[in-house]
Amino acid sequence: MGGLSYPLLSDTWPYGYVCVQYGVLRGEGRAERAIFVVDQQGILRYIDIHDIAEQPPTDKIMEALDKLR
Repeated sequence: MGGLSYPLLSDTWPYGYVCVQYGVLRGEGRAERAIFVVDQQGILRYIDIHDIAEQPPTDKIMEALDKLR
């Protein structure tokens, strides 16, 4: 994403704790493709959940990140 570096979380079954908390764990134990932008206070500022085969909307993610500045 244009040289942007950010932390990723892979959280699937049998653990899946974070996926369950965010409501994105599917029945077969895999997570939905989900992007959450969380500010420094821990507040969710952007949520995108979409089909695993789809590319995330980079422009909207970047817009959400720009708002954090």
